[in-house]
Amino acid sequence: MTYHDKRGLAALKAAGHHLRTKDAGDPFDLLSKKFGDLTDVTVKRLDDMGDGLEKVTDRLAEMEKRNARLSARKDGPGTWGREFLEAKGAEIKDLAETNSGKVQLNVKSTLTTGPASAGALDVPMRDSTVLMPRRRLTIRSLMNVLGTSSGTVEYANQTTRPGGAATVAEGTEKPESDLDFELKTTSAKVVAHWIKASRQILEDAPQLRDLIDTEMRYGLALEEEDQLLNGNGTGSNLSGMIPNATAYLDPLTMASPDMIDTIGTAVLQTALTDVMPDGVILHPSDWWKMRLLKDADGKYILGNPQAEVQPSLFGLPVVATQAIAAGDFLVGSFSTAATLYDRWQPRVEVGYVNDDFTKNLVTILAEERIALAIKQPLGLTHGSFPV
Repeated sequence: MTYHDKRGLAALKAAGHHLRTKDAGDPFDLLSKKFGDLTDVTVKRLDDMGDGLEKVTDRLAEMEKRNARLSARKDGPGTWGREFLEAKGAEIKDLAETNSGKVQLNVKSTLTTGPASAGALDVPMRDSTVLMPRRRLTIRSLMNVLGTSSGTVEYANQTTRPGGAATVAEGTEKPESDLDFELKTTSAKVVAHWIKASRQILEDAPQLRDLIDTEMRYGLALEEEDQLLNGNGTGSNLSGMIPNATAYLDPLTMASPDMIDTIGTAVLQTALTDVMPDGVILHPSDWWKMRLLKDADGKYILGNPQAEVQPSLFGLPVVATQAIAAGDFLVGSFSTAATLYDRWQPRVEVGYVNDDFTKNLVTILAEERIALAIKQPLGLTHGSFPV
């Protein structure tokens, strides 16, 4: 029903009043009187309905404004502009309509980055996590690596070679040779370490799990590389390549050898055992001492500094690692002289230890189990550079 309907009924009401001015006994007067009373009631009800509709409309408009303000506040922290619009909205509307006047904004104190001022609005930027540098691990890649399903590995090592062959005169007895083997055994050793962490931080920072996993595995690899080179074979240590290697003894007895000469004679010493070397292990500082050597004309012996020179000496690749002591070297046939056995591949496990469960802690364990067999000690030559 529209307001046009209300005006139409009001007109009928006026007409009814006009008809009532006639004789009271007139039938039309009675009809007009009845019709006018009905019109008064209808108009009053329409007026009441219109007032109620206006109140509902005003209430809905007020609710929309309130929801708009709440949504704006949820978008982020309050700003000068937002507070200014909410407090001075009506004055700004009048200013826009009249194009005259002014609206004043009062700032009671200077805003700073202090915690008591606007410091809470400054959200810090989180850059990527900076990890500690890692050594390039290469010793394992030089060796023959096999998997094993047992904690103990046995292998037969030849100790004598048939060397009795000789020319034989007609009708004489042929010579006899001996061939001997020695059964050797090596056992797998566990390399492990662990760390504690709370369940809350692992759930709140999922990327920490991958970080811990990677760092724990790297810790295993560091210890493994040290054991492969320097393990003394006592207790839970591996018997490494350097303790089993043949001591360097210059077969050419050079008078004043330099570092490059020393490596050359070590290669010769290894080759004289019928085991051809396939690599050289040096400390990085020793490699760069040789790399920076110059001839009498000031030219670098091992290559132009502007050229990319792969570390190599006498056709053998040079592996520079801090796992070997500075001043020492190891020349050998690493693919045949030593074999590495993987009993357990490196793995990371999470579990409860003691009262971890009641403290919301977990123990993160990283471990591997490996065995090392030095099958050709003569194929490894270890020594120190002359001072």
